[in-house]
Amino acid sequence: MRLVRKDLEKDNAGQVTLIPEEPEDMWHTYNLLQVGDSLRASTIRKVQTESATGSVGSNRVRTTLTLCVEAIDFDSQACQLRVKGTNIQENEYVKMGAYHTIELEPNRQFTLAKKQWDSVVLERIEQACDPAWSADVAAVVMQEGLAHVCLVTPSMTLTRAKVEVNIPRKRKGNCSQHDRALERFYEQVMQAIQRHINFEVVKCVLVASPGFVREQFCDYMFQQAVKTDNKLLLENRSKFLQVHSSSGHKYALKEALCDPAVTSRLSDTKAAGEVKALDDFYKMLQHEPDRAFYGLKHVEKANEAMAIDTLLISDELFRHQDVATRARYVKLVDSVRENMGTVRIFSSLHVSGEQLGQLTGVAAILRFPVAELSDQEDESSSEED
Repeated sequence: MRLVRKDLEKDNAGQVTLIPEEPEDMWHTYNLLQVGDSLRASTIRKVQTESATGSVGSNRVRTTLTLCVEAIDFDSQACQLRVKGTNIQENEYVKMGAYHTIELEPNRQFTLAKKQWDSVVLERIEQACDPAWSADVAAVVMQEGLAHVCLVTPSMTLTRAKVEVNIPRKRKGNCSQHDRALERFYEQVMQAIQRHINFEVVKCVLVASPGFVREQFCDYMFQQAVKTDNKLLLENRSKFLQVHSSSGHKYALKEALCDPAVTSRLSDTKAAGEVKALDDFYKMLQHEPDRAFYGLKHVEKANEAMAIDTLLISDELFRHQDVATRARYVKLVDSVRENMGTVRIFSSLHVSGEQLGQLTGVAAILRFPVAELSDQEDESSSEED
């Protein structure tokens, strides 16, 4: 994402002009947009024209429109963003108040105006425009007969390919069918890696599986690479890192990212930081439950006591349509930072963000136990009984 211009007033009203450069920038833009904002961008409109003879024809023209945003639609797999709204600025092709849907395009600038730019939105713009945040990781999560090839960016986990091959069981004295099916499976996974992973960008490729599947696959892949003189795989051999996971499903990626060997290798990526913070929260919940809270009311009470050391919050909560509810989450984030706490905003498209979403989307690790809250919980549960 490239920041072209930023005009903010003292009351934090104003506009920002940005150019999305990568597919992931559409996700950042989706998180910046809210109903009621005004968006100015280039778009294509079908226009009816009447000739001198009275015949009516239609053609598509490129024009720049300013819409008052009413609906936002984001396709996470294709990374496409469509914004629907009414035209609020005079235009030779589109009447005032007419509906239009703009599909934001890569490398075409847009201007977003808001009545109130809060700290969370401004921080997201900073992060999106910082190239250091795009330290990318690829992952192959596999088990016999099933593999997912994923890209782990700072903001989302994208499944680029799913490989499924039916592998027959080993039969006594005859393993040929099993071996042939396994070879076919490894070959398809190898092709998917070459097709979907850009080794110029990716720093590390995690190969995660239960048992010995990952070792057998890596042995097969590099033997084939030597046989066929595949320079792409051979030159990037050092980027492959084998780790344990419980299965070949996408959710097992969290276990792979928790592995100490991985966290040391990916210490500069946001994904590893998020996973570690969530892991720390679960450990605290298990061993010292008085220092691990989740749910907005409990976390706000803990914040009033200035007890929050680390706040874990999902970016999904900042997309709330109710302005007052959204402002409540922003106020919580600002307050924790003022009290010298750490704030980690999780992406709802990451496996760690999905898990945090199951815990209401907001959780906190405390500096010290807050017993009163726990007592209140006990009292309320005993009253219910």
